[in-house]
Amino acid sequence: MAQAHKSTSVRKKQIMDAARKLIMRAGSEHMTVRNMAKEVGISEAAIYRHFKSKTEILSFLADSVADGLLHDIDTAGSVGFTSVDIIDEILRAHLSRIEQRRGLSFLVLAEIISFGDRSLNKKVSDNIQIYVDRLRLLLTDGARAGLIRQDIDLRAAALLLFGMIQGLVNIWALGGYKFDLTEKYSELWKVYKESIAVR
Repeated sequence: MAQAHKSTSVRKKQIMDAARKLIMRAGSEHMTVRNMAKEVGISEAAIYRHFKSKTEILSFLADSVADGLLHDIDTAGSVGFTSVDIIDEILRAHLSRIEQRRGLSFLVLAEIISFGDRSLNKKVSDNIQIYVDRLRLLLTDGARAGLIRQDIDLRAAALLLFGMIQGLVNIWALGGYKFDLTEKYSELWKVYKESIAVR
């Protein structure tokens, strides 16, 4: 079982990748320290040299999900795009990643919720709030540019956008991934955009 010594950062990445694979392949209940150690090819004690507990691994996974979502927002702006187009581009990038990973980020969040740890739940809640606030800022830019209606509650509009994506992914995953996620999103986005855009 012993492997050559690897740096802490490499080993942590291997352990987190193993956790993701276990959640995806067998469900979150199989994401145990024993199974992660077996997946990586190291001892359980070696896992604990890098993470204090399963809770800490889940915390790192939660940060990884949030970092990915926020990275899409940070890199989506393109010259000549309106903020409405940027939001659409961001959401399409999210859905493309979600489709490739079979909704893994949502499975990770579900595992965290089922774990019942208050500090983890707060971390996820705070991360989601940061993401929703970033969406609100994009909507605010659109309103300032005269592209989005001035009479809309932009906080509510940002939260609705997040809920729309989460709900769509939940239906897709629960239904066995049987429909085209991006195609269904396009239908929902059209309705959403028409409700917020200046006519």
